[in-house]
Amino acid sequence: MTSRERFLSACACTALERPPLWVMRQAGRYLPEYRALKAKSSFLEMVRTPALAAEVTLQPLQRFSGLDAAILFSDILVIPEALGQGYRFRDEGGIAMEFRLETRAQVDALTPTAAVPDRLRYVADTLALLKKQLGGQKALLGFGGSPWTLATYMVEGGSSDEFERIKLLFYTDRALFDALLEKLTAALIAYFQMQIRAGADAIQIFDSWGGIIAGADYEAASLKWIRQIIAALPREFPIIIYAKGTAPHVTDQAFAGARVVSVDWTSDLAIVRRSLPANVAVQGNLDPVLLNTTPAIVRHETTRLLESMRGLPGHIFNLGHGILPQAKLECMEALVGTVTGWK
Repeated sequence: MTSRERFLSACACTALERPPLWVMRQAGRYLPEYRALKAKSSFLEMVRTPALAAEVTLQPLQRFSGLDAAILFSDILVIPEALGQGYRFRDEGGIAMEFRLETRAQVDALTPTAAVPDRLRYVADTLALLKKQLGGQKALLGFGGSPWTLATYMVEGGSSDEFERIKLLFYTDRALFDALLEKLTAALIAYFQMQIRAGADAIQIFDSWGGIIAGADYEAASLKWIRQIIAALPREFPIIIYAKGTAPHVTDQAFAGARVVSVDWTSDLAIVRRSLPANVAVQGNLDPVLLNTTPAIVRHETTRLLESMRGLPGHIFNLGHGILPQAKLECMEALVGTVTGWK
C-alpha cells in the first residue's frame, strides 16, 4: 500500500496497521533547508513561484521519508489578495492587510469570483508540478482558510488579539457580514475546485479562529459557510475541517459533510473518535510544543496517543496545530520513527 493509499484509506475510516502521518504546516523555519531558501526569496515570492513552492512542499518529505502526505506550500490569505485586498508580514510579527474592510462599498468592490482561479493560477501550477513529482506515492493535500477566519483578517486589517471589529460587524450589521461571507464562500468554492482539478487528493479547511466567536453563534458565523463549500465540491471527495478551540462543535463539524475532523490538542482524541459517526475519520492531535522538548518525551507522548487510539479506525496522526519554528529536528525524527514503527 502506498502512502497515498494509506492516507485515503484512513479518510474512508478503514482500519490500518498504523495511522498515516503528516504534519500541519510542514514547511517552516525549523528546517535548515527552508531557511536557506528563505534567505534568497521572500515568503510571498516562494508562494507565488511554482518551482519554489513545490521545492518547499517537498522538503519535509525528503528529510522525513515516513510522512505519508505533502501539504501545499501556500497561505490562506491568497484568497483576500485575489479579491483585491493584499497582505504583508509586519516587522514586529503578524499580518497586516493593505487596508481594512469597513464599508459596503468596499465589500461590493471586491474582485468577482470568476477572476479568482485565474489570479491564483500559480497555485494550480504548483499542485500540477507536485503531482508529477510525487508520482502517486504520497498523498497531496490542498488547503484554504474558512470564510470566517479569512473575514477576521479582512475586517480587523490583519492579525488581532481581541477580534473586536469582526464581532461588532457580525452582531450589528448582519447584512454586511453575510455579504462578505457570501463573497468569500463563492471564492473558496472556485479555489478548491481548481485545486481538485490540479490534482489535490484532499482539501483541508482551516477555521483557525473558529473558537473566538461565542459558542451559540459558531453555526451562523462560520459553520454554515463551510457547509456550503463542502456541498459545492465533488461528493465523497475527502474534505478535512480543522477548527481550533471548537471542541463543543466537533459533532456539528462531522455532520457538515467533511470526511475528516481535525482536532486540536486540548481534546481527548479517543473520546472524540467514539463520539463521531463511523464514516467520519479523525485527525490529530499531539501538542506541537512537544516537538520543542526532547526525543524521549516525544516518543512517550506519541506512543500514549497511539495506544489511546488502538482498535479505533479512521485515524490520521497529526499535530493539534501547526508545527512551531522552534521544533527540534531530533524531536521530529522521534515522532516519525515512533508512528511508522508502531503496530
